[in-house]
Amino acid sequence: MPDLPLYLRWIRAALRRLNISLSRRRERLQWLSRASPEPPDALAEIEGALRKLQPGDAAAASYFEKHLARLKRTLSLVSRPSGSGRALELGCYLQMTPVLQMHLGYSEVRGADYGAGVTLRKAVEYANSRFEVNIDLFDAERDTYPYPANHFELVLACEVLEHMLFDPMHLLLETRRVLEEGGRVLISTPNIASLTSVARVLHGRDNPQIHSKYKIPETGASAAAQHMREYTLTELGELVRCAGFEIEKLFTEPIAEYGFYQPLLIFLEENGFNPGDRGEQSYCVARKRSALPVTRYPEFLYER
Repeated sequence: MPDLPLYLRWIRAALRRLNISLSRRRERLQWLSRASPEPPDALAEIEGALRKLQPGDAAAASYFEKHLARLKRTLSLVSRPSGSGRALELGCYLQMTPVLQMHLGYSEVRGADYGAGVTLRKAVEYANSRFEVNIDLFDAERDTYPYPANHFELVLACEVLEHMLFDPMHLLLETRRVLEEGGRVLISTPNIASLTSVARVLHGRDNPQIHSKYKIPETGASAAAQHMREYTLTELGELVRCAGFEIEKLFTEPIAEYGFYQPLLIFLEENGFNPGDRGEQSYCVARKRSALPVTRYPEFLYER
């Protein structure tokens, strides 16, 4: 085969170098964007348990499908009961609650939501049977929770921290009070330092909070606080430590619908910015340790 002209050899060499560079960037991007390891079988088992739920109306079914990835990831972080077997879900939507009892084996499960000091009995169809639970209504950042100290083995605080208007530390300190020694709190909340948030700031058009829109007011409906403040992963960890918890797991994961921002990870790394902890969803699992100190008003969150 005759030698190629010099200019074609230059082009071929340049294309080879470009292909190698792109391949390395793809490998680097895959490494940077990897999710926290979780056995696929465990997630499939939890999804199977969640799908035994019959959400009811169309709005509940739509919410369930949209948030299924987060719901099953959250429940995959729940340890089987080894203490009192009592669990509390703050901001209860009756989607994870039945799985805690019917699948994960918690003997007593309660729910809580915002309201005026009453208890409601609510039910949902789960696994061809009727699951009923008491839901206590109170103000999670002002009221003393209507439970004795050291009562629960597990408290879920999923997608509630970002809604706090006045005093998020109150929520964590009351959670600590009602947890038994060594009991766990599991928190999920949006990550304000996510790739999506960074991209929105760089574009300069959209609000960096993952969820920044108000709901359209409905006549006769009670007002609900939207996202008042979203947290970085570092802030979330600091907040939980200040409340006297020992952190076991603290990480972020991407939300699939925002996956088109993933190449921004390479941009951050190549320009000296930390590409870690850039998923849109933050998770924290922490245990109550009574011997740990408490900082009531962390400086990064409160001003005097």
